[in-house]
Amino acid sequence: MTDPQSFHLNDRVQGAHAASFFEPADLAMVQRDIASWPGYAPTPLVSLDDVARAAGVGSVLYKDEGGRFGLGSFKALGGSYAVQRLVAKNLREATGRDIPVDDIMAGKLGADCGLTVACATDGNHGRSVAWAAQLFGLPCFIYVHANVSLPRQRALEALGATVVRVDGVYDDAVRRADEDAKKNGWTVVSDTSYPGYTDIPADVMLGYTVMLDEILAQAPQPITHVFVQCGVGAMPAAVCAYLAAKSPATRTIVVEPERAACLLRSAQRGDIVNLEGDMATIMAGLACGHPSQLAWKVLHDKAFAFMTAPEELAVRGVRMLAKRAEPVVAGETGTAGLAGLLATADDEALRRALQLDASSVVLLIGTEGATDPELYARLVALDDDDVPAFCSEFVKNAQQQARKKPQTREHA
Repeated sequence: MTDPQSFHLNDRVQGAHAASFFEPADLAMVQRDIASWPGYAPTPLVSLDDVARAAGVGSVLYKDEGGRFGLGSFKALGGSYAVQRLVAKNLREATGRDIPVDDIMAGKLGADCGLTVACATDGNHGRSVAWAAQLFGLPCFIYVHANVSLPRQRALEALGATVVRVDGVYDDAVRRADEDAKKNGWTVVSDTSYPGYTDIPADVMLGYTVMLDEILAQAPQPITHVFVQCGVGAMPAAVCAYLAAKSPATRTIVVEPERAACLLRSAQRGDIVNLEGDMATIMAGLACGHPSQLAWKVLHDKAFAFMTAPEELAVRGVRMLAKRAEPVVAGETGTAGLAGLLATADDEALRRALQLDASSVVLLIGTEGATDPELYARLVALDDDDVPAFCSEFVKNAQQQARKKPQTREHA
């Protein structure tokens, strides 16, 4: 695993300055706002003693985001909060005053603010945006790529979104959403940033800090390591930026699929690397080839290390959690961080590089529950010996879907 193709120890982090990326006033504001949303409650932090034994560490704490606002994912905090900020901004410009979020929801004022939102998604971010659009009374268009499953598409439609399916991969859906939004005067609510587009992704990252506030309040002891899964980088960047100010001794290890390791490649080069190709992985929510520029700004000098996790270990993580005496339901994207931890269990060189030992306290963020119930049931029902072949066939099918040439289409 210490092969440079699958691991990078970040030399820059040793001298990184821990200046806060988030303003204290913004951190307090987002906590107040999200706590006022209907259905808010902290998600559980579960101690996984069996996983700690398997990984050879002192303890493993698992933040189970499967129940967040009934949407099945931590993403409910990010895209939804960005939508709320947009609604408040539009209303402030129209009325000349700041309207509290409670009053916006009570008066159903969002429906009159002239806002239509759109985004590309692998599933979870789109559900967050669609849920907030429904909450605030906004039209919503969600763009999905060829490998987004039909159950995930139906979940988006159930929230009132218009779903547009795009041939190709996630980055093709991002481009199509941006093109259509410009033509139609919509606002893109993305968790990835690019030149000229940073404010909304920053609000998405700010929303994620509510989860991190909860974790530090719930943790029974200081956390030494976080293994955190990565797509475009928004969530691990939020983790790094928050912990740099609140828990600077914690080491953050960024975990990506082997075929979609855009942040690992960027860290190795020292500059952003955009990957092309199919990005085929069973960890569907991480199938991203273009890093968020805002996330890279944080990760390149605050992440302790970058690594990849094999497909089989992500599936093993789903099954390990499902078969516990007290089961934890986690989707295949949600166990990528666990897969990274499991990859260290028998690799002494990797453990030394990460300063991981029998006293380590490891945080895993279970970013999703069973957001694709059909796939989850198939994974849990597999025999152990069948996992490698299943993963291989899944990736092969995903590659075939992604090779369909993207087409330009007009909305009806």
